[in-house]
This record gives sequence, structure tokens and C-alpha cells, in this order.
Amino acid sequence: MEFTRLFDAFYCQLERHPLPDAVADKINGTHWVKYSTLDCIAKVNECSRALLAYGIKPGQNVAIVSPNRPEWIFTDMGLLQIGAICVPVYPNISLDEYRFIFNDAEIKLAFVEDKSSYNKIAPLMQEIEGLKIYTFNTYDDIPSYQVLLKKETQAEQSIVEELKQNVKTNDLASIIYTSGTTGTPKGVMLSHENIISDALSAWNCIPIKPGHKLTSMLPICHILERVVTYLVIYVGASLYIIDRLEHIGEYIREVKPNVFTTVPRLLEKIYEKIVMKGNELKGIKKKIFFWALAVGERYDTPSGRGLFYNMQLAIANKLVFVKWREALGGNLFGIVSGAAALQPRLGRVFTAAGIPVKEGYGQTEASPVITLNAYGKNETRFGTVGKPIPNVEVKIAEDGEICARGKNIMLGYYKRPDLTAETIDDQGWLHTGDIGKFDEDGFLKITDRKKELFKTSGGKYVAPQAVENKFKESFFIEHIIVVGENQKTISALITPAYPALNHWANEQGLKFASHDEMLKSKEVIKLYQKIRDEANKTLGEVEKVKKFSLIVDVWGIDSGELTHTMKLKRKFIHSKYQKVIDGFYDND
Repeated sequence: MEFTRLFDAFYCQLERHPLPDAVADKINGTHWVKYSTLDCIAKVNECSRALLAYGIKPGQNVAIVSPNRPEWIFTDMGLLQIGAICVPVYPNISLDEYRFIFNDAEIKLAFVEDKSSYNKIAPLMQEIEGLKIYTFNTYDDIPSYQVLLKKETQAEQSIVEELKQNVKTNDLASIIYTSGTTGTPKGVMLSHENIISDALSAWNCIPIKPGHKLTSMLPICHILERVVTYLVIYVGASLYIIDRLEHIGEYIREVKPNVFTTVPRLLEKIYEKIVMKGNELKGIKKKIFFWALAVGERYDTPSGRGLFYNMQLAIANKLVFVKWREALGGNLFGIVSGAAALQPRLGRVFTAAGIPVKEGYGQTEASPVITLNAYGKNETRFGTVGKPIPNVEVKIAEDGEICARGKNIMLGYYKRPDLTAETIDDQGWLHTGDIGKFDEDGFLKITDRKKELFKTSGGKYVAPQAVENKFKESFFIEHIIVVGENQKTISALITPAYPALNHWANEQGLKFASHDEMLKSKEVIKLYQKIRDEANKTLGEVEKVKKFSLIVDVWGIDSGELTHTMKLKRKFIHSKYQKVIDGFYDND
């Protein structure tokens, strides 16, 4: 069977490599519930029949607002089979954002996880005529998914089969609203062909095989995780769902996955926990741990450092890194990182430890993968996002902007032909808004966002991400944003990594009544001054951070400073801390 529509994935799996655990979900943290390939197909068809009985028509938009769970996948596929459009929405955005998306996409039916989510969105039912909301969890007093499924007896499977035949590969499959880092979210329209072509091209770079296991931990409503989900199903690998990040370590040790996807901040947190455990060691064990870490940080390629280095690496693996692999299940052939810039040091250390991290680059508008460091000899270069994946063209425009072209490029922005025309030119090139360059071997390096570059009063351009990534190599920095547009010098707002800072304070014998008191202490300020001075040594004169402020707040998605892929919402942060920023330059 050919994989030309997204819902073909389970049928291809049935034909090629049926599984007893095609999809698995842990219930109440106690036991795994596993769905076979046939179970999944039955669940998808059940959902399609129920949606038809409810009154959903081909071309109608339906929202899914939920963390990862099997019902997310079944509902998505159930919608697609009957020609309806899936609109995935993050479950922790504001009511205003829900209001905009639901009105823009004309949502009349939405699925949410639980009563809390239902109550958050319920006010929209008073504003949007005909809107109904169902919960995946079952309750007596509000409509649930199980209640909806009871309608399926009213629809014939033959109607589902007929509608499936009418769905074409270039039909619209999903509208995905961007995270809105720079303003109002835009609805990215992706077809079946867009997503499938990107998934199959990425498969050339990631050796997922039948029988492999993948832990799904990024939100499925994020396009990278969704594409990987379809690919894993098609290939015949098992998908084990992690719905809560606090369970990552436990679930990974149980499942023993072969691969998973992540965003850099998640990988940074895993690394920070490993290093904190190393700090708790004593004597020779501690020395060996940090010696192995230093060996890992110098990693390049298996043969790139010479015989003596490889002997050191073998010893580091036997004494230290083997424990890292065991902690991550012991079967990982790699981790795929996307959505934001990865510190090259992390890529080197994990790869040296036998857990290759492959950084890629893409956008929702490109379904999303554009380039990727591949699994193969000389197919990875740290500090880059790899080479263009098969069937995707990439060029650098005269102003340094990265442009991409291929079957993976979106149909356009929903209801916004004006924005579509601004983003995709008449030659079919997607203008990404990112600035980059190719090295001599064809590996792409992202230097910054086109709209995030700013000029100092001296007329020099500053790329803030490059400066921020250098500072984030410190374990004591959780987030940093560089400012200084039209100013003489560069300054920064820094949020501390409190676990590392608390550990340091205890070692120094320092006691503080609050985080606010801690950040105002001369000892802590001196620590961050030292971090700044070390980072500045590697930066150009115009990039050096002169002043900084330690921000006591913890930045997050719910509080508005971060997108769901942990990117900084620069406009929001600038507005929130405008007085602090102004204070940097009051005396200039």
C-alpha cells in the first residue's frame, strides 16, 4: 500500500510490520495500555463513524486541545479519513489566543483533555455559535469523547470508506497556528503531501526501523513531533507516549527507546541533572566524572582527534558514559533536536557518550524539516543544522536569508493570501526569516533571525542568539535575552538556573531567605560578573555584554515569556521589563 494520505500510515503498518504495541500509553502512572495495529485502525474507524454521525463534513475544521495521548492520534486520523481538517492547539495558551484561533478557523467542535481544560475554554461556547467541546477524560456532568463515540453506531463504515477514497494527497490536512513570537498567530495550511514528503525525506537521515521504539514527549500539536509520529507509524515502529515531562526519566528507563525527538532546552535540563549528580560525587569519583566530561567536550569525529584521544574516550565511556546510556534506557541510537539552537558542546558530549544528538532546522511552514545532521559517515558537523534533506532545495538570498523549496512547503496561510505572497515568492521559494550560511562542505549554520538582528547606535549589527547561546553554556543561566538596539553597548536580562545556584550557595555556606535576597547579594552578583567576563572573552567588541540584571522571575509558557518550543517571546519580554532595560542606559 502507498503512503499518500496521512491516515494510510496505520494501514501501511498492518501490511508491512503489524505490531502488538503500535501505540502505548501509561495509565495513572501504574501500567502501560498497549494498542495493536489492528486496535489502532479500529479506534480510528470508530472515531470517523462517530464524527460523521455527529455531523462533521469534509473540509470542516475541528480542534484538538490536549497533551499527548492515544485519543489525540485516533481523533486526528479519524478526522483525516473523512476529509475533515485537524487544527491542533496547545493546551496551555490564554483564553484570548483560543478565542482568536477558534474564530479564525471557525471551530464548531473541539476536543480537550479534562474538566480543567473544558472550564478554561467553555466561555467561548457563549460567544461562538454552535461550538461544542468534548473531553477525552470521562465525567458525568460534561460531554466526553466516550459519549461521542456512542454515536458511531449511527454511521456506516461504507461511508467512511467512500470518503477515504475521495481524499487526495494534495488536499488540506491540517491548519497549525504558529506560536506568535512576533505577533498574532498565523494559520499554516499543510497538505497530506506536504507532511508525508517531509517525513519520508527526513527518514533518509534518521534510520528508524520496524520494531524500534520511540518515546513521544514533545507535544504532538508541534509539527516536528507530529511528523515523526506519522513516520514511526508508517515504518512499523512503536510509539510510547509520555504525557508529563516529570515522568521522562522513569518512562525512558522502562521503554528503552531507540530514538526520541527533543528541543534543546529539554536536553540542557537532562545534561544539567547529570552534572549536578557529578557534583555530588566525592574524591576520585568526582575527578574522573569531570575528566570524562572534558574529554567529551573535545569530541569531534571518531577519528578526528587521533589515537591518544580515542584511548581517553574509551576509558571515559567505560567509567562514566556507560551510566549515562543506562539512565536513558541503554538502546538509544540517537536524539533528534530541533525548534531552537543547540549548544555545540551538548552535541559533542552526548555523541561522545554514545548517544548521538542530531540537530536539524525547519519551520512549520516547511512541514517542518529543511536540513538535518544525518546518521552516516561524515554526515554531522557540530555547530551546524546539517545539510538539506532529500527533495528539499535550500539557497541563501543576497541579504543572507535562508530560502527553501520543495513539496514540503505549505499551501499558504489560512485566510491570509497577502502574508502568503510575502512569504512564498513566485518561484516557490519559502523565505524563512532566518539568516544563515553554508560552510565549505555544505552544512548550514543559522546565525540569527532576520527580524531579531538589531543595530547599535554605532551602526553595527548584533545577532542576539549567538551572544545568548554563549552565555547559556553556564549552568547558572536558565534564560538570557540580549538588548541594546540603538544604544552604545549591549546589555542582558538573565534569569538564574535556581537549582544550580542553590547548590552553589550551599557549597559556599551562604543562606538566603528568598530568591530576591539571593540575587541582590554581592557574592551572587560577583559570580555572574565572572560568568559575563568569561563569555565576553570569546565575543567581538560590539557583542560584549556591558551591563546585566538578574531577574528573580521564572520565565515560562504560562507566564508569557516563552513559546511552546521554549523560544523567547522577545516583544513580550521587552515590554514587561522595559523599566529595567531603560535603566541600563539612563546615564548614557
